[in-house]
Amino acid sequence: MSIFSIATSGLSAASLRVNVAASNIANVQTTGPLPASGASTSAGAGSSGIAPTFPAAYVPLRVDQVSQSSGSTPGGTIATVSTVSPSYIAQSDPSAPFANQDGLVAAPNVDLASEFVELATAKYSFIANAKVIQAYSETTDSLLDIKT
Repeated sequence: MSIFSIATSGLSAASLRVNVAASNIANVQTTGPLPASGASTSAGAGSSGIAPTFPAAYVPLRVDQVSQSSGSTPGGTIATVSTVSPSYIAQSDPSAPFANQDGLVAAPNVDLASEFVELATAKYSFIANAKVIQAYSETTDSLLDIKT
């Protein structure tokens, strides 16, 4: 595996980390009904008998990154996205129309501090891999200059 492909796999993984962390941060307050309470509740007084349906709470994601190997030459990385387990925590919000009888809703299981650490990690990983590509390019240019 070439230096260039190793560095670009690192850039791709860092980009995926940023996208996932940004999605988790943006949706940290996207609550929904608790799964055990069903996906719908009655609208209360004056209901026509048809219960409104509410969307589920946001399901947070995480990036799993492992080393990539091709035959006997290891190098690079592979990043995949999976869901966080458990994906929600019960949170008190009795004013929500989809709250259960105890006033609880499902809130995404997102730790904001961890998400900002992921963003910082992705930033420095992206910088490091970009520097590798830059050094590779400069070295290649220098080698070509020597031959001419």
